[in-house]
Order: sequence, then C-alpha cells, then structure tokens
Amino acid sequence: MLAAAAAAGLVLSGCSPVVDVAPAKDAASAACAPMMLALPDAIGEARLRKTNSQATAAWGDPSLVVLRCGVNVPGPTTDRCVTVNGVDWVIKEGSPVWTLTTFGREPATEILMDPDKISSATVLADLAVPAAKIAATRNCVGQEDLQNLPTSK
Repeated sequence: MLAAAAAAGLVLSGCSPVVDVAPAKDAASAACAPMMLALPDAIGEARLRKTNSQATAAWGDPSLVVLRCGVNVPGPTTDRCVTVNGVDWVIKEGSPVWTLTTFGREPATEILMDPDKISSATVLADLAVPAAKIAATRNCVGQEDLQNLPTSK
C-alpha cells in the first residue's frame, strides 16, 4: 500500500499520531469545509486520525483510508462508476490501492484505500453523507442510460 500511496504523492505513517498527506491542488476551496466538518469519527473499526494538511483525513493506524478534497474533477470516463447513497464515485482499481473519486461534484474528493484491508462498500457508505455536502452538478451515465437516449430522425 505504501508504494502505491507514495506514487500518488501521499506518505502514510504507521507510528506517528499525525498522518502526512499531500494536499490536493484545490484543497483551499471553501466548498471542502462543510464536507470536512461532517467526516465520521470512524469508518468500520478504523478511527479518524489527524493529518498535516488542509482538506485531508485518514482513518486507521496504519492508515486504511486516506481522503483528499480538492482533487481534479473527473471528466467523462469509461472507468466504473457506482452510486452509493446518492453519491457517484469513479473507481480505479489498483493493486493493491484503489482510488475512488467523487463524480459530478466540484471540487472532487479522492479516497485511497486497499479493499483487502477494508470494505469499499463500508468506506463509501460511511463517506456518502459528508461527500454529499458538496452539491452534485452531474451524474454518472451507465450503458443502460445510453440505450434510452433520444435519436435523431
């Protein structure tokens, strides 16, 4: 997990009470504040820890989930997109770290997690309410939605 996280610009600490997380480009966005204030104290059994940068959070020791608000907003993609409790997430499955990014919300929020260490369903369910504090302006469109588009005659 550390190698993948370091490649993403994050350094996770296992011993220190403060987690070193590189802030996202738009971490200072005022839109991140309501979400950050609504973050849960725990995700599953992983407790919230302090981080050293704005608009970031980490759960677990060592960190099982790392969150950054203010990342680049994903554009149209063929990557898998799931909706959990009204929040759309684009999922990029890595080995072992997955990157989950909110879709249709500006600024976007990114989560790094290892699905072998914590359930992605638990993570997304526990973070849906905070993520929804940033209003959605777009939604994921699936293959089934494309079949129902009007056609020109």
